Amino acid sequence: QVQLVESGGGLVQAGGSLKLSCEASLHTFSGWNMGWFRQAPGKEREFVSSIKYDGVSSNYADSVKGRFTISRDNAKNTVYLKMDDLKGEDTAVYYCAGGANWGSIHPYQYTYWGQGTQVTVSS
Repeated sequence: QVQLVESGGGLVQAGGSLKLSCEASLHTFSGWNMGWFRQAPGKEREFVSSIKYDGVSSNYADSVKGRFTISRDNAKNTVYLKMDDLKGEDTAVYYCAGGANWGSIHPYQYTYWGQGTQVTVSS
């Protein structure tokens, strides 16, 4: 059974930083492309960032480009999302996802999902 467990969410002031982590319970993690999505109240789940299985390539939504950085440590089966210069509009539940082809930006393209971690940015 594949499990993705996110952590690192919380309450932060605008302009602050947070680093999210997602640990995967699968021995083939190093072969998986991974992504981060977020969902604000009343809105659809949206793509934030993705990273290729080898960590060489990454993609970002325009809304977070230059502020968020995705990375991974295959030895620890973990993918990270460092979020800097946070804004009120970044408030959402953040989800880790895996099991998609490289370049996938739609939720339906991902097979496995974590339970989500809340990020709240106060102004």
